[in-house]
Amino acid sequence: MLYHLLTPHARESILFNLFNYISFRAAGAAATAILLAFLIGPAVIRRLKALGVGQVVRAEGPATHQGKRGTPTMGGIVILLCTMVPTILWAPLDNRYVLVALVATLWMGIIGFVDDYLKIVQGKSRGLVARHKLVGQVTFGIVLGSYLVWKPLTDVIPSTATTVPFFKYVVVVFAPVAYVAFVTFVLTGTSNAVNLTDGLDGLAIGLSVIAAGTFAVFAYVVGRVDTSQYLLVHYLRGSGELTVFLAALMGAGLGFLWFNAHPAQVFMGDTGSLALGGAFGTVAILLRAEFLLLMVGGVFVAEALSVIIQMSVFKWNRRRRGREYAEQHRVFRMAPLHHHFEKIGWPESKVVMRLYIVGLLCALFALSSLKIR
Repeated sequence: MLYHLLTPHARESILFNLFNYISFRAAGAAATAILLAFLIGPAVIRRLKALGVGQVVRAEGPATHQGKRGTPTMGGIVILLCTMVPTILWAPLDNRYVLVALVATLWMGIIGFVDDYLKIVQGKSRGLVARHKLVGQVTFGIVLGSYLVWKPLTDVIPSTATTVPFFKYVVVVFAPVAYVAFVTFVLTGTSNAVNLTDGLDGLAIGLSVIAAGTFAVFAYVVGRVDTSQYLLVHYLRGSGELTVFLAALMGAGLGFLWFNAHPAQVFMGDTGSLALGGAFGTVAILLRAEFLLLMVGGVFVAEALSVIIQMSVFKWNRRRRGREYAEQHRVFRMAPLHHHFEKIGWPESKVVMRLYIVGLLCALFALSSLKIR
């Protein structure tokens, strides 16, 4: 909005010319998101408390988590508002990259909101909620994949192609139907991976801040002719504006972390975790960096894999040797992975900080792919 209102006056004042620069608008979006979170966060928390929207804690979970019961959840509303409002203010609203990212984040956030509402407010079973959630995720993945096939955002590489990290100008091209399935898998998998990671105070949102900052660098690089040519990556015209969106997401995450840090005053719920996962999956798809997502979100991937491995081994042992044997021979003491570390005696704050460090290492490894080619 500010871009459209003020850039036409760039010749009249050097101050307005600043709005032509993505870096300036990205900084503005991040600052706006943080301040907005500080402004509306307390009001949202009070409202959630008044409505009695409290966290449900699993009985089989770590004993230290029982004290979290009743803590307001669905705080992802703060993340959604503090991402979308600054993006609308600071990014050009005629940029398709930005519009697709906003729609994806909002769509996944709505799915998460409905999920939270059914589980917490109406007390529906998790099985019913999971089916509804999966339908919503898959539907959007099919719509997004089909849109990108028939209305490509760039003609630099094929509409059904993705790039390969550490290789210059190497792409993998899918058949149209396979690409739609691939997009659906990436989007669904990423949103669920972030959702599974959201189990400790500040864990998912802190890792999301790291991921958003990392993807912001990639968006800025591939959105500029000079840097993309120098680093031997594909130039995607217009994709640089995703930097503004990702900066807003990073600012929203930092603002929310203020209230979500241990001991948490509020949890994001599926409203926030699905929105964040949807945002990262969509950005990776738009930047043709789906394989890079495995590195940037390394901790998210590990959390999701721990659940898959735990469930698969349990079902195999139960089928072959009975339930009692399966119960006694689990791969992890508890899944997702962060609960395993709690079960072996690590305090919650130590688990979170150490996974932050791993997340930063994953981000640095991903960033190295810009130069190692």
